Amino acid sequence: MNTSDSPSPQRRFNTRLGLFLFLIYLTLYTGFVLINAFAADKMETIVLAGLNLAIVYGFGLIVFALVLALIYGLMCRRDPAENTETGEVAAVQGDSK
Repeated sequence: MNTSDSPSPQRRFNTRLGLFLFLIYLTLYTGFVLINAFAADKMETIVLAGLNLAIVYGFGLIVFALVLALIYGLMCRRDPAENTETGEVAAVQGDSK
């Protein structure tokens, strides 16, 4: 565990990554809301296999959120494990049977 008041480089990276991915999603969601607010008739346009834009865009947002969560999970950096008794950074070991 980091004993200083400043966050670790891993935590700063994870925070920046999360905010960046959130801003990407927020931009797409804002587009969805703005279309609904100012051009609601456009949402009735059939765009894919008989489905209108509202359905395709809405489900696309849900799927995209899951993809962003997977990206975040894969790219997140972990803090090194520390030995709580000695304060030393412990090496991460695989199967220790």
